[in-house]
Amino acid sequence: MKVQNLEGVTFGSVVTELDIETMGDSEWNDLYELWIDRALLVFPNAFLSDEGQDQFALRFGDLEFPRAAISNIGKDDKVHFEDGDEVVKSLRGNEGWHHDSTYMPIQAKGAVFSAEIVPESGADTGWADMRAAYEELDSDTQERLANLNAYHSLYYSQARSGYLPDKQNEDGTYNLYGYHDMEVSLRPLVKVHPVTGQPNLLLGRHAHDIVGLDREESAKLLDELNDWACQPPRTYHHQWTVGDAVVWDNRRLQHRGTPFDMKEPRRMWHTRIAGDPSSELAINHQTDEIPSDDVERHPTGTWAC
Repeated sequence: MKVQNLEGVTFGSVVTELDIETMGDSEWNDLYELWIDRALLVFPNAFLSDEGQDQFALRFGDLEFPRAAISNIGKDDKVHFEDGDEVVKSLRGNEGWHHDSTYMPIQAKGAVFSAEIVPESGADTGWADMRAAYEELDSDTQERLANLNAYHSLYYSQARSGYLPDKQNEDGTYNLYGYHDMEVSLRPLVKVHPVTGQPNLLLGRHAHDIVGLDREESAKLLDELNDWACQPPRTYHHQWTVGDAVVWDNRRLQHRGTPFDMKEPRRMWHTRIAGDPSSELAINHQTDEIPSDDVERHPTGTWAC
């Protein structure tokens, strides 16, 4: 296994000379330690098989959901590109910085992501280091944020960006992953990583309505923190090549998609690693019984993040 840390950023490494589908336990142990330390691992030309991607993700823990397409290509091979199209709106929403599944009762631990079809330009994926961002805050700001909690909702983030689905169910939900009818998840603005014990900011587009602040003050604080945190040298954007794969720590990193010409087809594959309830369960779901089958596939095969 050959490791090269990303230059000029606070996290991330490129890993080569390793077959992540067939590696042994010793190699896996080394890789896991590297992942905890660097938070993002990039595997150029990995060309993961369908089963191999999920099996690799399972090394990190149980799956929130198995390999699923993040794509503008529908089941009928139609390329979705028009403004207002449901698939396009879901993809456009993902262009905002976020942690996966903070809007669910249990935040995701991480994800494996791979590239099958990429457009000629654009469509990079970005990550931002929320541990480094926290460490750069002055002590007064750290102290101010220490006891603040915010709600996280996919309804909120998609509505704010103008990308809510058109077709609503009678109960007010939508037939897309994340639009559940459970209590809106409440999470701290400062999260302690369960393995490293180090604090990081927990922000992103799904966060809203900090408890104890009025709505305008809350939005202003969250926007300012998010805009400041997601800046170099705490960010890295990966330009995809067919066959590339990555795995990231969703507890430490935010991520986002970036725009591309949606008349060009793009198909990525996302396997989401489930969070540990002991550390990733929302504050207000601590005593709730969380259903294990609350997952619905988008009609085109695309998932909301």
